[in-house]
Amino acid sequence: MPEELAPYGSNANADPALKRVRTRHFQRAKENGIKITGLTSYECLSASIFDDAGIDFLLVGDSAGNTVFGYDTTIPVTVDELIPLTAAVVRAVNRALVIADMPFGSYENGPDQALSTAIRFMKETGCHAVKCEGGVRSAKQIKRIVRAGIPVMAHIGFTPQSEHGLGGHIIQGRGDDGAEQLLADAHAVEEAGAFAVVLEMVPSDIAGRVTRELTIPTISVGAGPQCDGQLMVWTDWAGFTTGRIPRFVKQYADLAGTLRSAAVAYREEVESGVYPAPEHEYGA
Repeated sequence: MPEELAPYGSNANADPALKRVRTRHFQRAKENGIKITGLTSYECLSASIFDDAGIDFLLVGDSAGNTVFGYDTTIPVTVDELIPLTAAVVRAVNRALVIADMPFGSYENGPDQALSTAIRFMKETGCHAVKCEGGVRSAKQIKRIVRAGIPVMAHIGFTPQSEHGLGGHIIQGRGDDGAEQLLADAHAVEEAGAFAVVLEMVPSDIAGRVTRELTIPTISVGAGPQCDGQLMVWTDWAGFTTGRIPRFVKQYADLAGTLRSAAVAYREEVESGVYPAPEHEYGA
């Protein structure tokens, strides 16, 4: 297999000589019809497991606001909160591309602020790229960051940082006007130099059209199978999140159930004196 394609495929983690996934591998994957896989991660343990499993990129998302910090939305998340999480993920991986999410308020003031934020992430965490939301409205920021030599993954469609302006969790790209706006946003971020673009909560047909029109890879978050890759929040994907989950999420495990059962068993054994047993004691 050519070196640039080596990071992809079901046996990717079997060869210890494989190099790290780079942004160029995203482009080659699109050109060769190879699907790209991504998960969020916020700490070293999950990151190490996902890296070993051959996941291509890990996003240290501002979704940490919900999954780590307990906020109702991603809006309160700060750069200072995401930097230690990103650094932990970077330290845990050998192969996956690590992308830092630029939180609300860290790039909206213009290209200078955006570049300053991106530089902080690169210098203080060792991440390999950054992600920011917005199409046409963020094109100047993306262009400035890319010109400084920092790869940018764009994010259009439903953008969680703008949920109040969008009127809530509403599917984007519907109707002629919605489709045209999505296409305009997609072309704007491509022209600005983004190496890939996330499409979130977009009808499959329009996501397919965007994918065909762009030369950069499209990454689906609830945008259907026609995109060049898929990204999911790992706590949703693994069944760690409880309560309502998005329609597009397939749960591949039931970690919440497993942990709950283990915690109950531990409590009961401690209360009954079964744990610790003699094999868990140290001798004199």
